[in-house]
Amino acid sequence: MKLPHIFAIVVLSISLSLHAQSPDEALAAFNLRYGNNPPTPVKAMLRLPLNNAQRQALTFLYAYMPWADVVDYDVDFFLRHADVALRARKATAWGASVPDREWQHFVLPVRVNNEFMDTFRLAFYDELISRVRNLNMTDAALEVNHWCHEHLTYQPSDARTSAPLTSLRTATGRCGEESTLAVAALRTVGIPARQVYTPRWAHSDDNHAWVEVWIDGRWYFMGACEPAPKLNVAWFNQPAARGMLMNTTVLGRYDGPEDVVKQFPRQTTINVTENYAPVARSYVRVVDDKGNAVEGADISFRIYNYAEFYPVFETQTNAEGLASMTSGLGDMIVWASHKQRFGLAVLRGGQPDTLNLCLNHAEGEAFDTDLAITPPAESHNYPFVAPEEQAACDKRLAAEDALRAAYVATFAHDDRIRAFCNRFAYDFNEVAPLVYNAKGNYDAIFDILQQACSNEVIRVCGVSQSKKQWAVALLRSLTDKDMRDITAPTLLSHLDALATLPQQHTLDIAPDSLKALVEKYVASPRVAVEQLSCWRAELGRLIPKKLQKQMRANPIRIREWINSHVGTDTDQNSRYICTLPAKAISSGHAEAYSKGLLFVAMARTVGRAARIDEVTGNVQFYDRGWTTVHFDDHATEAQPREVNLQLNYDAQPYIADPHYYTHFTLSRLKNGQPSLLEYPEEATWASTFKTGAPTAIGNYLLLTGTREANGSVRAHAKVFALQKDTAVALQLNRATDKISVIGSYNSENTYFDIISQTEKSVLSSTGRGYFAVALLTANNEPSTHILHDLEAERKALEAWGRTILVLFPNRAEFDAWNARRDEYPNLPNNLVFGLDTNNASANELFGSELTKTSERPLLIVADTFNRVVFCSQGYTIGIGSRLLKTLSQL
Repeated sequence: MKLPHIFAIVVLSISLSLHAQSPDEALAAFNLRYGNNPPTPVKAMLRLPLNNAQRQALTFLYAYMPWADVVDYDVDFFLRHADVALRARKATAWGASVPDREWQHFVLPVRVNNEFMDTFRLAFYDELISRVRNLNMTDAALEVNHWCHEHLTYQPSDARTSAPLTSLRTATGRCGEESTLAVAALRTVGIPARQVYTPRWAHSDDNHAWVEVWIDGRWYFMGACEPAPKLNVAWFNQPAARGMLMNTTVLGRYDGPEDVVKQFPRQTTINVTENYAPVARSYVRVVDDKGNAVEGADISFRIYNYAEFYPVFETQTNAEGLASMTSGLGDMIVWASHKQRFGLAVLRGGQPDTLNLCLNHAEGEAFDTDLAITPPAESHNYPFVAPEEQAACDKRLAAEDALRAAYVATFAHDDRIRAFCNRFAYDFNEVAPLVYNAKGNYDAIFDILQQACSNEVIRVCGVSQSKKQWAVALLRSLTDKDMRDITAPTLLSHLDALATLPQQHTLDIAPDSLKALVEKYVASPRVAVEQLSCWRAELGRLIPKKLQKQMRANPIRIREWINSHVGTDTDQNSRYICTLPAKAISSGHAEAYSKGLLFVAMARTVGRAARIDEVTGNVQFYDRGWTTVHFDDHATEAQPREVNLQLNYDAQPYIADPHYYTHFTLSRLKNGQPSLLEYPEEATWASTFKTGAPTAIGNYLLLTGTREANGSVRAHAKVFALQKDTAVALQLNRATDKISVIGSYNSENTYFDIISQTEKSVLSSTGRGYFAVALLTANNEPSTHILHDLEAERKALEAWGRTILVLFPNRAEFDAWNARRDEYPNLPNNLVFGLDTNNASANELFGSELTKTSERPLLIVADTFNRVVFCSQGYTIGIGSRLLKTLSQL
């Protein structure tokens, strides 16, 4: 009798209490998934002597976990976490009141997003339980968030999500990492929690993630690691009230009351927008050019954000040609395609009539269209918080900031780094940035460099360097975030394996270019956004030497070998969770993206340069140019021919060099749907397209947009075919909102000047003419974004030359910000910092018709005749660009 069927008999004899995902459903999903040939971790699970509760928990997890989690972690990892969840259910006053559905989906799962799963819950269970043991459920949730704030504060970073223990080690994280930590901490004490995110805002170029907690029968929200005096209070109350879509992904086939965005085989994405904003269901009918309904058309609902039409929901039309979506009450772009035909239109969320969308364009057709896109209306739903409640919370926040700052002060500093470099003969200028980026992980960097401190020469594919030089090169090939969670064994494993790579090379390439190519695309452990592992040594053991030689001579052999040895997991994976390369081989199974990762890792292991192209996402190896590899049955190794695409642009005031993702983007049409080309974040028109960029032949969408003060967008979409060297006009629509006086501000208001340490009037600092005033709060996310946006437009703002006065409410707020001032190295030199100590500016602006709340940040442009011509309050991304648009019209 096969193991899964033995397990079925055991489980069916047990009376289980989980109702949301019934035991029969979980068992059926488990048996259907694994059949008679479960992978090694599942076999180990089946042999464990488990009690009923443990078996129930592991049955659910293994039935629905992403394949990567099944094979990348051993069963003991999940058993220990299940035991912690079961302990918390018994140890807390609220444990018995949490329904099985909420416990199963929002307490038991270890994974929150796409982070590397670690042992955070095991390490901090006792500490967190002790903080909340005598509290009610509401106070416990608030207390856990204070604990998180003691350890973590906001700092933007790249898209890879750090694990909770890494976030604690570094004391900073972006919103996705703050919410991952907070959800993990709340689940540790048995409080159902989930990470909620908006894929994109409609009124501002950004996205955000936060936390919802289930308390006494309903869901509440809070800012992760951003404690407030009560639940449902956060700086994003007002942005969320303008949201088009806010959702969360749940492990398993969740059957709660929320609207289901999409039911995946092993997870459920649910729509929680109505918790924050007015919503309605909108309908689209796709028709052909004769008005007939089109069944099976691919349709995507898209939000304009970061100068692209970002897809937030994708589906197909039914037999009547219909598709629908529940969203906020703003505009979306609906894009439909079917059999070489496509069409697009603006859909107003909640419009009463079904939108008829005609597939009126053929692939290869060129056309232009202007689109006016309006986000949901502003809504001010910030709950009342008593001043004494806020003051008590602020006092706690300051104390928590001090605790975190004391920990950060222990990170390696210049003297320690210099002493290390002197002792082991490293270049301080090379090592210092690595150690700074490592933050609390600095010991790992020191350990790597110390163990690699050898002048032994290693020759790799024609590049000769000492072992210590290779160690620095490998570290420099990684991301800043890698410095924060790299371990010495992982990096040293790759370093030691370099000696086994071929010494010679046959590439027709200049020596300097060869060195850069080998360091980045042969030697580097980093492929894309996967968790770093010792794959080079592991694959070296798994692949016979004779086969390695064949693969090195012809990398197409790698693809053939993968296709014959690694099956494709076709379960849709909304989180892009990667299977580690060696585990993909040992388990014989991986989803398509992980097979691409495996190809690159295998190619580098045998000594061939390979990559996943950052712009197109293509899997490629180098052979006198980059060659694309496909994994389908009709694979063609030849990369599509590239031609030169040049964008011509006539400069506008204060937009001399349009930014990619801010002013324009380029997408390739694949099966009639736009797929974004992901150029680096720093890409601009001048740096990338002014003289032309190599671009594969095909059909493209060039999208530009001008965002107006109220968040609306005037977009221009240009679709064109690219078959030869081509020049295309980059057209930016001008904003329609004209400069007008919208309020008043007394330029005689006084403030405390930080530099002179005196009380001064605004007028005495700005002189006659226009100026800007920003009222900020220390280290909260919206204020942080404003300062970074001003950095991005430094050159243009300095050219404007007028004063930008930045006022904090008090000295403590300024000091808290100033302690992290090195995070803002490129602020314009016309910024002047001060304290609004007598509340002159706050009282006037927050008591005027310009504002509806006392929310910071607030930024105005005014003149010394006391006229305000621009005002932005609260969370706004791209404020530097919007400010420049206003200045261009003065």
